[in-house]
Amino acid sequence: MKPGQDYRLEVPSGSRRLLALGWLWLCVMALLGAGVFSLLLVVSRTPYVSDIIPWIDFFHSALVVHVDLSVLVWSLSFGGILWSLNQREGRSYLAWIALLLASLGSIIIIISPFVRDAQPLMSNYVPVLQHPLFFSGLLLFALGFTLLVCNSMIFMTPVGSWISAQGALRFGLNAAAVTAAVALICFAWSYIQLPDHVEGRPFFELLFWGGGHVLQFTYALLMLLCWLWLSDAAGLQLPITPRVVLVILFVGLACVFISPLIYLAFPITAPEHVKLFTWLMRWGGSLATLPLAVAIIIALLAYRGTSQEERLARSALQCSLFLFGIGGLIGFMISGSNVTIPAHYHGSIVGVTLALMGVCYLLLPKLGYPLRDMKTAIWQPVIYSGGQLMHVAGLVWSGGYGVQRKVAGAEQGLDSIERVLGMGLMGFGGLVSSIGGLLFLIVVLRALTSFNQSADQAEGRYR
Repeated sequence: MKPGQDYRLEVPSGSRRLLALGWLWLCVMALLGAGVFSLLLVVSRTPYVSDIIPWIDFFHSALVVHVDLSVLVWSLSFGGILWSLNQREGRSYLAWIALLLASLGSIIIIISPFVRDAQPLMSNYVPVLQHPLFFSGLLLFALGFTLLVCNSMIFMTPVGSWISAQGALRFGLNAAAVTAAVALICFAWSYIQLPDHVEGRPFFELLFWGGGHVLQFTYALLMLLCWLWLSDAAGLQLPITPRVVLVILFVGLACVFISPLIYLAFPITAPEHVKLFTWLMRWGGSLATLPLAVAIIIALLAYRGTSQEERLARSALQCSLFLFGIGGLIGFMISGSNVTIPAHYHGSIVGVTLALMGVCYLLLPKLGYPLRDMKTAIWQPVIYSGGQLMHVAGLVWSGGYGVQRKVAGAEQGLDSIERVLGMGLMGFGGLVSSIGGLLFLIVVLRALTSFNQSADQAEGRYR
């Protein structure tokens, strides 16, 4: 690394370390639950195999919970890890209450598909089950996340030197908290503006549209920070200074402040409201991520790590960049409502997930839980991203032949060999990706259940 480019967070002692560990456990449990439901999803959409499933209507309920756990709970809880490490010392009552509420809400969400009359609604960004149990779980998680964001903003660590790597990193973490706060405001603003006569799926589409788009900037900023951390751990020499990094992160923050102008200009029921948020995410997201991605790719081409930690970081970083880039490109190909849309967000969201997974591997030893399967950890991102690439390719292929999204079984209309092959590739890729996700859980759980040294000793060993 160039002098002054240290993009790693140190693990503090005391309650902040325990809080980070608590959010990490919630992340792992969310992915474990999402993995179970993802297997049900893949099987229910794979040609011929899906015909033998006796409870095909369960597909939609499984899809709801899978999306909420693998995107909403996992990503925002990982934000809880980073914000816990970033906050300054102080009373942590609010943070512990936030973790408790978010955990309880997640457990209720996992249970909710198994109750009677849990009618699924496939609303964008936050799909829901129309049942009081699910809504209570979602509300508890939302309340916990709101308290987490408030705590993170109250106890923000001062940026320090704005032109240093540490300053840019902490600015990005603070900026991610601010974007999350703006997203929460947008959710509330949409609820206030909702017409009384709207109900069912249109109700939730309008409720989650604005805030859901803003929340993508929170995910993107967390991913960019993880890219920086992974670049540092891989020993890359980025061809940009911390000052340029700061500008890139500022662009990601500045984009979200356009959202109040959209609310003021158009009511949430107006087509312009929908289109402007779509354009904001498409073009604003590109401006916020593309420059750093290009810089990292240049650095990757010029350097190859030799140590296991460098190879681990490089593996996660490369796979994250590739999947996120593929998802972004597919986003510009969307035309109509077909499975090209889930191909886009599977690529993008999995790109974010891979970056978070990579940083999770780097954090575990610093928390006092050394990795016991380093080779598996190095190959896991490759297997996971390879499966997702096939999954996405199958969806894009099928989307070109008009296969609709959010359907299963006979509703998919697999009446040609092209559609069958496309969805078959999707199913096979999903299974390979599930194996990659399972490997991540095995590596992390083996580490978390084998604590055999103090955090200080582990940090010194793996620094």
